[in-house]
Amino acid sequence: MLKRPEKEEYAPYYETYISKVPDGDYESFLQSQLEEITALYSKFDDKKGLHRYAPGKWSLKEVLGHITDTERVMSYRMLRIARGDTTKLPGFDQDVFIANTSFDEVSIEDLLHDFQAVRQSTFTLLKTIADSAWSRAGNASTYDITARALAYVIAGHAQHHISVVQERYV
Repeated sequence: MLKRPEKEEYAPYYETYISKVPDGDYESFLQSQLEEITALYSKFDDKKGLHRYAPGKWSLKEVLGHITDTERVMSYRMLRIARGDTTKLPGFDQDVFIANTSFDEVSIEDLLHDFQAVRQSTFTLLKTIADSAWSRAGNASTYDITARALAYVIAGHAQHHISVVQERYV
């Protein structure tokens, strides 16, 4: 079972996400999120997917695309760090990512399939990380972080956006 990261394993910024991951079986939590996001987004048609809860906010489609993009980036960071690569990894600007996508032109069904594929890829990656590698630290976005902390960021970030969708879009 993947142990919760200590506060020294990540920048304070990430506490917002890591604190959203409950104690217990990490992979079961990821699986429950996959099911929750699938059920949540399966209720929306493509017209509803364009809904924004306020001017300048992301559409439901953009939120799902953002969750997926962020999981890709964090999984890549986790891979590099777990494998012992000490290269400093750059940050990414979520607003630039959204500005340069066409998520609103993609069907909810296709965006959901993309998220499901990325989450399945995360599951398979987790199986290839040795127990001793979880505590390896690297540098991403100018902050030191462990592979374990990145795993928790993936789950906590998705949980954050599940809550936003449930509170502001549904």
